[in-house]
Amino acid sequence: MSAIPPRQPLGDAFSGFIVHRDEGDLLCAPGVDAAQPASSTPYVLRYGIRYLGKPMLSVVPGLVAIDYGTFLNGTEAWDFLIHRSNLYPRAEVFGYRNDGVDEQVFVRQLDLALTPETLVYADDAATVPRAHPLAYVGPEADAPPRLLAYLPHFDHLQAWQIAQS
Repeated sequence: MSAIPPRQPLGDAFSGFIVHRDEGDLLCAPGVDAAQPASSTPYVLRYGIRYLGKPMLSVVPGLVAIDYGTFLNGTEAWDFLIHRSNLYPRAEVFGYRNDGVDEQVFVRQLDLALTPETLVYADDAATVPRAHPLAYVGPEADAPPRLLAYLPHFDHLQAWQIAQS
C-alpha cells in the first residue's frame, strides 16, 4: 500500500492589493489607479471547485483519492479534477472550503461545469481566504494564466466601474 501524500493545494503567487467595494472585492495589480498604492502585498491565489446545487460554497482541493489507493495533489490533482474526474465519481477530494472549514467530498458532489472560484490567501499555510474577488484589475502580464481564465479582467478601475453600471 502506498503512503498517503500530504495535502498540497494548487496555488499561484500574486503581488498586488485588494480593493474592498460595496459590490465585493477586487484584486488589483500595483499602480493600477493613481488613488491606489504603488507597492504590493504578496498573496497566494487558490481556486475552489463549486458544490453541485450550492454554488456559494467551493472546496480548494489539497488531495484527491482515486479508486484503488491512487492519490494526487497539487497540479496533478487539479488537472485530474478539471479534465478526467467524470470517469471517477466516487473519487474523494480533501481540502478546505471557501470559508476555511476542513472538508472531504466526493467528486459527484461538485459542479465542474461552473467556473472555479478564485480565492486570495495571505500565504501558503493559510486555510481561510482573505478575499473572494469578483474581478482582476490590471495588466494581463501581471496575472497568472489561471487568474485570467477564472475571473473577469479589466485594465483599469474605471473600466470595471463602467461595466457595473
